[in-house]
Amino acid sequence: MAFVEDQEASTSTQISPYKVFLSFRGEDTRFTFTSHLYTALVNAGIKTFRDDKDISRGNTIKLELEKGINQSSASVIVFSEKYASSKWCLNELAMILDRSRTSKHIVLPVFYHVEPTNIRRQSGSIGEAFADYDKEIERESNVEKKKELEENIIKWREALEHAANISGMELKKEANR
Repeated sequence: MAFVEDQEASTSTQISPYKVFLSFRGEDTRFTFTSHLYTALVNAGIKTFRDDKDISRGNTIKLELEKGINQSSASVIVFSEKYASSKWCLNELAMILDRSRTSKHIVLPVFYHVEPTNIRRQSGSIGEAFADYDKEIERESNVEKKKELEENIIKWREALEHAANISGMELKKEANR
């Protein structure tokens, strides 16, 4: 994780409690890849924020996630097949990218069993999630909620496209990888 150490060296005046904010869809990777990644980062001495470890009971999740992102030097985003089916993940992604635009926050995408082009173009399982959001808009009768969801969808699509254009790591579904 030299990218984090290099970032820390270049911004020694900025002290962050966390070096890395780990973003992932829990149902997809919490007990597999993400668990192994978290353990490797911690064992390497890299203080890493993970939602189930660093959010205290009783605290507001959104505020704690935002605080974790803002207090980190970098974010590792683990994109998985069902990533876009989580509004939490998509909102978190948008927060991470907003932070990276206004600071030296580093973003490293990991494409876990999903192609970067599917993220970029919102096709495959990512496209299916957005088709579900479109159906949700059609069913919504509350004008304000409908407008909010439409605005979020635009923001999420832009965030996914932007993140997929960042050079990252691809982990494909292949034996012995």
